[in-house]
Amino acid sequence: MVTVRPFQSGDETSLVDAWNRSMPADPTTSGWFRDCVLLDPNFDPEGLRVAVDGDDVVGCAYAVRRLIPLAPGTDLEPDTGWIPFFFVVPERRSGGLGRRLVGEAVGFLERLGRTKVDFSSYTPNYVLPGADAELYPDGHRLLEELGFRTLYSPVAMDRALVGYRTPPEVHELRREREREGYVFRSPAAGELPELIRYAAGVFNPDWGEAIRQHRDPERIVIAKKDHIVGFALYAAYRGIPERFGPFGVDPGQRGTGLGKILLHLTMTRMRAEGLHSSWFLWTGATSPAGHLYTKAGYEITRKFHVMRRSA
Repeated sequence: MVTVRPFQSGDETSLVDAWNRSMPADPTTSGWFRDCVLLDPNFDPEGLRVAVDGDDVVGCAYAVRRLIPLAPGTDLEPDTGWIPFFFVVPERRSGGLGRRLVGEAVGFLERLGRTKVDFSSYTPNYVLPGADAELYPDGHRLLEELGFRTLYSPVAMDRALVGYRTPPEVHELRREREREGYVFRSPAAGELPELIRYAAGVFNPDWGEAIRQHRDPERIVIAKKDHIVGFALYAAYRGIPERFGPFGVDPGQRGTGLGKILLHLTMTRMRAEGLHSSWFLWTGATSPAGHLYTKAGYEITRKFHVMRRSA
């Protein structure tokens, strides 16, 4: 008999095993679950709804809301909650268990006054940017049936670095910008506070926090002219060296080629470390960044749907 209840200590091993059977394209580890769920300061065991049959976890849905701000100067987003993941093991599907789990997760958030529930763009510890309708069609369909609607559809992109060489035109473009007074290099320790404020203020608070936690300036490249106007880095998320980003250029500096220079300088550093690929999870396929990545040899590998249910 299946029982749905809050997470309890001791569930973690069975939960990770069930996750890896349920989402084979996106397996996880006990370490990730510990660090990004259980040790997340916003974690509430009542929000992690676990379906168990005896001692075995057969499904779960995770609901989370902010108990502390994402970054200094931001609020608790009191209207918003998130469902970063849910799953049901293959042999327990088609019986309504997934609907029950997600429904309980939504109910947990709505009882706390959340009028918007997003799947699955919770930062900093999201699993995927959104629902993958190709790999997990049943999960995507369930979200739609429960009233979730697509807000936008980012894509993941990958590029092989084997044989990569910085294009000659990038070297020339860099020289042109340097003659105009721009510099491209790793930030000094004293520049990191400026970089964090810039990334958080111009782009996203999560980006500032990613840089704050990164602590490896050699894997960061900045563009600067009097002040920082762009940056790119890698290995910022979960310490995965091949994961590129975050990456941003001041909106007032776009069209100058700074993004192209930063992207290729970063790939050059990645290749110098012997890395064989560069990848990231989130960009707009038709955005300026998306076009830049495509021209640099990146290819779309997955598409996601960031979805929201509004009360």
